Amino acid sequence: MKKYNEKTEVLEKIADSITSWIGSIQSLIVHTLLFVTSFLLPMLNIVDFDKMLLILTTVLSLEAIYLAIFIQMSVNKSHEKIEDIQEDIEEISEDIEDIQEDIEEISEDIEEISEDIEEINEDIEDIQEDIEEINEEEDDEDHNERAKNVMLKSNVSSNKNEIKALKDIISQLKDEIKELKKEE
Repeated sequence: MKKYNEKTEVLEKIADSITSWIGSIQSLIVHTLLFVTSFLLPMLNIVDFDKMLLILTTVLSLEAIYLAIFIQMSVNKSHEKIEDIQEDIEEISEDIEDIQEDIEEISEDIEEISEDIEEINEDIEDIQEDIEEINEEEDDEDHNERAKNVMLKSNVSSNKNEIKALKDIISQLKDEIKELKKEE
């Protein structure tokens, strides 16, 4: 099988070379010289005209048969390459569709996260208000209670900063998704 494939490849290379040579200026010159020489031979009484015409017709018929075979081999090879390219294009199209679906899902997830962050911000604001009310009511309590409240406030502030950072990241992701959608 391996030897068969190697022989086939060699024959295909020969066929490609012949086909490309036939379509060249050199081939035109060689054929023209052969035709002129063929018709000059009977004029110079070197060969009989009928004999020259028979040989020339036979040679040209054989050449035409082989050229038709070589050209068809080239067409078949080109057709196979075109089919391979079409398959690649179909695969790429499917990949693009999958990527678009993924981008849409990511966009939806980002919107959901944004909504969750807004809800968390509202909850934090409510907690801060409750802490302020408690602080106002408990002005008379001991110093330890005040320290706990300060710690809670700092934790809330810290959480608020983290949420703000998350909002910034989500905003950046939204911008990147918009850019990706524009590129499509």
